[in-house]
Amino acid sequence: MIETIYIEEAILQHPRVLDIVARFPQARKITCRRYGEVFNPKAQNFRLQKQQPALILAEKYKNFALPAPLGYGIGAARNYYFSHMLNCLYDCRYCFLQGMYQSANYVLFVNYEDFQQDIRQLCIESPSENLHFFSGYDCDSLALEPVTGFAEQFLPFFTTLPNAWLELRTKSTQVRSLLNREPLPRCIVAFSLSPDQIAEKVEAKAPSVARRLDALCKVQKQGWQIGLRFDPLIYQSGYQQQYRELFEQVFSRIDLNRLHSVSLGVFRLPENFFKKVHKLYPEEKLFASPLVSQQGMVSYKQDLEQEMMHYCAEQLLNYIPADKFFPCT
Repeated sequence: MIETIYIEEAILQHPRVLDIVARFPQARKITCRRYGEVFNPKAQNFRLQKQQPALILAEKYKNFALPAPLGYGIGAARNYYFSHMLNCLYDCRYCFLQGMYQSANYVLFVNYEDFQQDIRQLCIESPSENLHFFSGYDCDSLALEPVTGFAEQFLPFFTTLPNAWLELRTKSTQVRSLLNREPLPRCIVAFSLSPDQIAEKVEAKAPSVARRLDALCKVQKQGWQIGLRFDPLIYQSGYQQQYRELFEQVFSRIDLNRLHSVSLGVFRLPENFFKKVHKLYPEEKLFASPLVSQQGMVSYKQDLEQEMMHYCAEQLLNYIPADKFFPCT
């Protein structure tokens, strides 16, 4: 899977680096001073690199946990995100990462302990508040778990923080690290789901919806709280029936008693990201949808956006109480 590994000189002997390199004995190993030398140069072809991404092992020095964007959350007043990785194993056409980064290579920051120290300090500074931490903003939280050991390292850490909640957002079926331990009461395993007719077109390399749902049910049966993330909503002819059938499929299988939250949001991208992605994939039918640019964001026309949100919200509230529902506006 990984044919080339770039490694920062300063961490060549880091135990996590040695473990990862040992998993890929046939891969080329190339040292670099800083990961940006490989990841940041312009004139890279994201689309071409996505066919065979390299893995870059790096150390992060600052900005470990950052305030989440406005409107990003599931009910808490204090929301943060942290990214142990940049870029994703999957190739979803709507993903903002392809508009944000020059490179499709994966960057893995191996100094987990520094992330943990920063998260702990935030919790210490606000001991009377619940703080929510979101993993999976710049990557999929679990897709490369056999390589990164991310959940295996961070779940025990979060058990030591009495006022911290963790969300692992994923499309992955890599849930063994969750099934091999007792569930955390303040952890939400949040699965992103789309109708089959849409996922097949715009969620390349991601597991099928049926396989995601199987993984979700295994995790929930183990006792973990789950989240459902119907985001982004994608418009195409017949979307009403497609989403209605998806909701029926999901809620016929899950245990509502272990459902933490459901979120809903339409497709949207910052305008500069959209222009870059459109240039990469000019033939993509998704970008021929009835899209408009407003206040620096590209999304559906307002009346269509409201129609989609209203219809899907109405359908979801047939299954869940309003206090578990978090629409993104």
